[in-house]
Amino acid sequence: MRKSRIFLYVLLFIVLLGVVYFWYGKSTKSVSTEVSVSNSEVIDEAFQLIKKEAVFSKNEKLLVEGAIRGMTEALEDPHSTYLTKEEAANQEASLAEERVGIGVEIMQSAGKFIVVAPLKDSPAYKAGLKSQDEIVRVNDERVDGKTMAELVQLLSGEKGTSLKMTIFRASENRHVELHMKRETIAMHTVSSEIYEVDDRSIGIVTISLFGEKTGEEWEKQTKSLVERGIDGLVIDVRGNPGGYLFSVSSVIGTLMKNGTTFAYMQNAKGVLEMLNTESKEAPYLNKVPAVLLQNGGSASASEVLAGALRDNKRALIVGETSFGKGTVQETHPLSNGGKLKISTHKWLTPKQEWIHHKGIEADLKVEQEELFAMDQKYLSGEFRVGDYGEEVKYVQQVLGALGYNIGREDGYFDEDTEDAVEKYRQERSLEEGGDINGALFQSLTETVAAYKTKKENDKQLQMGISYLIHDLSK
Repeated sequence: MRKSRIFLYVLLFIVLLGVVYFWYGKSTKSVSTEVSVSNSEVIDEAFQLIKKEAVFSKNEKLLVEGAIRGMTEALEDPHSTYLTKEEAANQEASLAEERVGIGVEIMQSAGKFIVVAPLKDSPAYKAGLKSQDEIVRVNDERVDGKTMAELVQLLSGEKGTSLKMTIFRASENRHVELHMKRETIAMHTVSSEIYEVDDRSIGIVTISLFGEKTGEEWEKQTKSLVERGIDGLVIDVRGNPGGYLFSVSSVIGTLMKNGTTFAYMQNAKGVLEMLNTESKEAPYLNKVPAVLLQNGGSASASEVLAGALRDNKRALIVGETSFGKGTVQETHPLSNGGKLKISTHKWLTPKQEWIHHKGIEADLKVEQEELFAMDQKYLSGEFRVGDYGEEVKYVQQVLGALGYNIGREDGYFDEDTEDAVEKYRQERSLEEGGDINGALFQSLTETVAAYKTKKENDKQLQMGISYLIHDLSK
């Protein structure tokens, strides 16, 4: 009897051991199949908990991308960021020599996508797309509610593929359907012209950004100006957001003798690296008097150029204080197709000044006239006395800058505004009345655009040219 009890106890122990082993083994197996997303235990714990417990859980790809974005945000550096595969491709295309598309500049205003201008001889231009057209559909897909990035995605595609676009043309009060094919569009970042004044020829070179081929474009444009016999040079980088450092280095190399220090790079450990001009040929612009125009939108590589010219006493800086971006970013590819862009260096001027969040002050500060500094807006809608809105405020600001009697510019449509609108309509041969509508918005936009294209209205440019003329007269 005692032996049988002992046997029974042993049997129960074996069964219990088997149950424990089964559950432990199952638990161990389930843990081992959990996906590890990092070498950090706490990150993996959070990842697994969110996947299992969160009511609003996302797929693994979005969770991982969110974690990467969170890490870059923790740096508290707006220039360090995570780019998805699509975002990385768009960023590279923005600095490329050419891209496939329809060739149109678009802006978003009051939730609508408005054509600023089609590039000359581009597919959009040939199809008949016009400034101030509102894009309504792309290939039968409505664009309202979409972001600019989503619209760009709709417009993008392979070379030779067709695209159908429906636009609303306010000037004709009708919808128009346009058909075009995507083509390779050459992206030019440098333009130039000669401005004759007081028997002097002043070359004006505008750099919109420092892309892949900016150095080559700069050389082509400026050599042509030299051959035509310019006496002075205005370099316009207003609104230039920056770009590639090697491109700005190429530009600086034509303005100063070889071996001139134009900036310093400082890594995370504080080690400084001197950057000097290097050119295979003589700097053919080093003796041409120069002025640089800049504003609050001039950033990064534009500021490297400004700092180099200022500290080496090569040019006078005219305009406003620049943006103040004193860091350099490197972009690293990731296994998911995205890219991580992080600030890896500070850059300093030749006098080792770090201009981050401070900018570079202009030697000669010049504020633009109110109308010239005003942004062009592409608005729509109908408003009358008693209405209130940002659209009314814009109309008041433009009319006020044009010299009309405007008592207020806060967006409230009062009788003074009505009188000014009516007077403007009469002088521009528009339909009579004091109401604000699409025709008035379009006329005001064209008036602002025409004012801004006249060089005599550009106070900063005129001041830069006046300085050069005075310098040449010595």
